[in-house]
Amino acid sequence: MAKDVRLQKMLADSGIASRRKAEELIAAGAVRVNGTVAKIGDKVDVRKDKVTVHGRNVAKRGKNIYIMLHKPRGFITTMSDEMDRKCVAELVSEIPERIYPVGRLDRESEGLLLMTNDGAFANAMTHPSKHVPKTYRVTVRPGVTEDQLTQIAVGIVIDGQKTAPANVHIISQEPGRVVLEIVLYEGRNREIRKMCEALGLDVARLKRTAVGPVRLGMLQPGQWRNLTGEEVKRLMTAAKEDKAAGQEPERPKTAARPAVRRGPRLSSKK
Repeated sequence: MAKDVRLQKMLADSGIASRRKAEELIAAGAVRVNGTVAKIGDKVDVRKDKVTVHGRNVAKRGKNIYIMLHKPRGFITTMSDEMDRKCVAELVSEIPERIYPVGRLDRESEGLLLMTNDGAFANAMTHPSKHVPKTYRVTVRPGVTEDQLTQIAVGIVIDGQKTAPANVHIISQEPGRVVLEIVLYEGRNREIRKMCEALGLDVARLKRTAVGPVRLGMLQPGQWRNLTGEEVKRLMTAAKEDKAAGQEPERPKTAARPAVRRGPRLSSKK
């Protein structure tokens, strides 16, 4: 049989890691094919070649697993940690198949985290070109102005690059505290926290409540459930609703364009 499957795809399909992470493992020299250190671009015969990662054989994957985890604060989004910090692997240890997180939530953030052993699904959810919307409930202090809301909506320059347009509206407010809903269409590292920091806002709490059309609902912190077949299908459909590079990503039909929906009227008091 011809070696017609790229190694990083084989690793992703086997549930080792996402395709991007598999490429990092290959580049780091952690992957061997038939005893020889692999390199980016290698192809394999999935039925005959022996593939190892860090010396461990890569077994053929069983059924596809797709779960939704409510990640609590204080857990890092990884399956192991050399610093012995709490990681999400502890919360899904009863799942016999090897799964891994789809994207990340930082340690102090909480909410909906997808996990899978399907590399194609993980790649579709995280690829920069896909623009799958992610919804967050963000509590900021001390308050927020109309100008700050507009800046979040149209984009802010962080790390030398302007953020993509976002949807934002006020859910509730009280003296010294405002709760916002922010919908992002890109997946930059700690994006909301960096935007708020640039605007002088302190993030007291950040919770992801939805990925695409799939919502966290009443799932409690630390708990997980399997996604339904319909939810997986809808997520993949959302990933395919992709725009060409440089164009504004598609918004859900119910969302305003470009971005700011008004909640309760802002007080003029400081």
